Parts: sequence; structure tokens; C-alpha cells
Amino acid sequence: MSTPTKKPGSSTSKRSRLYWGVPAALVVLVLVVLLAKWMTGLPAVGSFLADYPGHSELPEGAPVGFPAWLAWQHFLNGFFLLLIIRTGWQVRTTTRPSGHWTRNNKGLIKTRIAPTKITLELWFHLTLDALWILNGLVFAVLLFATGQWTRIVPTSWDVFPNALSAALQYASLNWPTENGWVNYNALQLLTYFLTVFIAAPLAFISGIRTSSAWPKKASALNKAYPIELARAIHFPVMIYFVAFIVVHVFLVFATGALRNLNHMYAVSDGDGWLGFWIFLVSVAVMVAAWFLARPIFLRPIASLMGKVSR
Repeated sequence: MSTPTKKPGSSTSKRSRLYWGVPAALVVLVLVVLLAKWMTGLPAVGSFLADYPGHSELPEGAPVGFPAWLAWQHFLNGFFLLLIIRTGWQVRTTTRPSGHWTRNNKGLIKTRIAPTKITLELWFHLTLDALWILNGLVFAVLLFATGQWTRIVPTSWDVFPNALSAALQYASLNWPTENGWVNYNALQLLTYFLTVFIAAPLAFISGIRTSSAWPKKASALNKAYPIELARAIHFPVMIYFVAFIVVHVFLVFATGALRNLNHMYAVSDGDGWLGFWIFLVSVAVMVAAWFLARPIFLRPIASLMGKVSR
């Protein structure tokens, strides 16, 4: 009996890449830290760090602290993003869908063309996308109505050298002074700007292009914005959000967990435990949602909006 050959991309080769990839990544991180420590010891770089300590001054009258609505928005954005990433990965990797869904064409949304049948996984992903976008619109309106936009939108060019300074400080493990209640450091500011005003819109415009809601017979529009381009954008944006969440959570706990959690959840600048307990409740809600996002629970909800079939 012949021995079966291993196919490229098999689980063995994937484990082998992981086996070598993890220590390689650790070596790269150590080299980055050593390089950053050497650079920050140079007189010219030391002078640069003194001139640009890592934060850009906010405009006069910028708000201090966080309002309660921002705490709710923070939770809802995290909640929806977690499930969107999960369902997006399911849509990308599922070979045998758990069911199919067809929109009810007699409801609020009526079209001349018959609705397209999609998988239950894709229906849930698109539903979460719609809720996330709606929440994002509310967030944007409140952000500009209350002046909180000044905390995450660059208003002076010195934000860029200050961001480089903050990056060097992080890389050398001599982290910049944190006081997010008053002002984010420049690297945080640029990252939040990129996430809110660039990554989120890219996720939306690339996602809607690949969805069944996009008009298939609009030849000129489809030629100007091909689906291949949308797919080339959508997955990397998802990877960006995963990386952002991992780094964000790590820094929250590594730079003063209690105070940071109070900023985000208890809207206070103290070191008490209230923000921590609210955070634990939010995590419990996310875990419960992750568990309940199963076909047995999704089918009854999906049937309210259309026809569910195998």
C-alpha cells in the first residue's frame, strides 16, 4: 500500500510555519527593542525626543474627559466588531453553510429584482454590519457635536514627529507618559483617526461591494469599482481591526489598567474598581453573544426578515 503524499498547505506544513514563525517574531521584536534603545541613546535622537515629547497640543477649548455616551459607543463598537470579525471569518472559510436566507420582498424593502439567496452566515454578517454602521453614524454625529473630535483628529503638523517620538519610546520600552483623560499621545491620536475615519469607511465600501445588495447589472459602476479590488481591501482591513484590538487591549492593561478602564467604562479619572467591574460585565455579554451566535438561535431571528431554508 502506497504512502499518501502530503499536499501543499496541509495542517502539517501550517504547524511547521507556526513552529518557526513564533520564535522568528520574538527575535524580530528583541532586535527592534535593541535598535530603539540604541537610537534613543544617540545625542541627536535624544534632542529630537526632548523637542517632541510624544503628544501634540489640542486646540483651545478641547473637552477634558469622556462623556457617558462615549462609554456606550466604545462597548457597542467592540461588541459589533467582535461578532463581525467572527462571522466574516466564517463567511470566508465555511464550505457547508448551516442554512440559507432569502429576503422577504414584501416588507419595507421592495425591489423589482427577486432577492438573492445567501447563506445564514452571510446574513448574520451583513446584519451586524448594518448595526455597526448605524452605531458609527451616531458616534460620528456625537463626536462632532460635542467637540470630542479634537481628541482624535490631527489639527497641527507636529503630530507626525510626535507620533514618531512616541513610537520610539514604545519600541525602547521607555513608554511615553499616559494621560488619556486629557490628551492621547500623538501615535494614539493617529491610530484612532486611521481606525475611525479610514479603516471603518474602507470596511463599509469594500463590504457593500462584495454583498448581494450591490447592483449586479450596473456595468459602468462595476467596471469602475471591480469586485476584485473590494476583496483585496476587505480582508486586510479585517486583519487591521484584529491587530488594533489586540494592541489596544494589551496597552489598556499594560499602562494602568484600573485608570484606563475607568476612563472607558466608568467615565471617571480615578483608580477605583468600578470601571473594571463594568468591563467584566461587558466581556460576559460578549462571551454570551459569541455562544448564542449559533444557527439554532439565529434561524428564528432570520425568519422574521425573510425565508430560512436548508
